[in-house]
Amino acid sequence: MKRFFGFGLVLAALCAPLAGQAQLYDARSSSVNFEKRERDAVKVQVEGTAQWTRDFWQAWLKDTYNIKLKGSGVFGVGKKDVLEAKQVPMSSVTGKLLDLYSTVTAPSDTVSELSVWAGVGPDSFLSASGTPSEFSSLRTIAQNFAAAARLKAYREQIAEAEKQLVAAEKDKEKLEKERASLAANTKANLEKIELLKKQNADNKLKAAEDSVKLLDNARLTDLRKAQVERRRARLTNLDRK
Repeated sequence: MKRFFGFGLVLAALCAPLAGQAQLYDARSSSVNFEKRERDAVKVQVEGTAQWTRDFWQAWLKDTYNIKLKGSGVFGVGKKDVLEAKQVPMSSVTGKLLDLYSTVTAPSDTVSELSVWAGVGPDSFLSASGTPSEFSSLRTIAQNFAAAARLKAYREQIAEAEKQLVAAEKDKEKLEKERASLAANTKANLEKIELLKKQNADNKLKAAEDSVKLLDNARLTDLRKAQVERRRARLTNLDRK
């Protein structure tokens, strides 16, 4: 029984990250504190930094709905800067002009969270209970954005992986060329070493032969000296007569 219980703990630990991953790209109803009141909002977490998500959210809204968000500031853990678009048409949500609000925060270095809420006038915000149809449409928009963000993230990851693959292949080619060059250089050096060994052996033999010749030359030199001295002596005797 203890063994089964221990296995259950291990299984739960392994499944915990998977449960956390399941929340990514899943738009859910939540709330935000805006203008000193809690407002119904849609939140969705995606892979990417807060800066990446903010930039893509703005670009996606511009391309999809021709809505340009306004807002600035640094996004990061614990910082919330509101991006907004006042009195813009969004027929997929409502026939009225819409005030659209959003923030992007960073729960971690690799995951960011988009919060979206909207209103149709001063203190008239969409809510799950008051305007269920419109709020559901807002959630659909967030979900569509999440799907687009996932595709973009995957494409960028593939592009980065391909870039790293090309770099690895270039490094491999470079290393193979260096290895071939070193092998050829080593072979040439070994051949030079063998040649030098042969030259050294020849030099040693030649040096030995020259040593013998030097001894012979020394004896011959002494002999020639003696001959020269004898002939000089004879010449001197002849001169005296």
